[in-house]
Amino acid sequence: MSLVSIRAALEQRLAAMSPAMVTADENVPFTPVNDTPFQRVWLIPAIPDNQEFGSSYQEIGIMQVDLNYPLNKGSGTAAARAELTRTQFKRGTSVTSGGVTATVDRTPEIGPGFPVTGRYVLPVRIRFFSNINS
Repeated sequence: MSLVSIRAALEQRLAAMSPAMVTADENVPFTPVNDTPFQRVWLIPAIPDNQEFGSSYQEIGIMQVDLNYPLNKGSGTAAARAELTRTQFKRGTSVTSGGVTATVDRTPEIGPGFPVTGRYVLPVRIRFFSNINS
């Protein structure tokens, strides 16, 4: 259940951003409203790290936030939101849910923007780790 708790902790921090932004959650039906920005969130787990023998391990992964803005309106507003997201998840930020703590171990990456189905998408990748003692 560690990934469930990690997702909850990271998504709570994302939802606490101001101004708030509509979120399309992973594997949940979503219909965007014309010209209204939204963010789509993905949790991308990596191979757990077993730093020592025993039942403890380290969950490693990325929470990717795809910022979706109207196409052909410039990149400035999306870039500003990407910077705000980067600030919200600055390196060293720790979040906890269900007794599991996830820590942002790198400054979030802002990727290149690209068009998808009438939207300009700007990805922000937030790398995290969580030490699991089971």
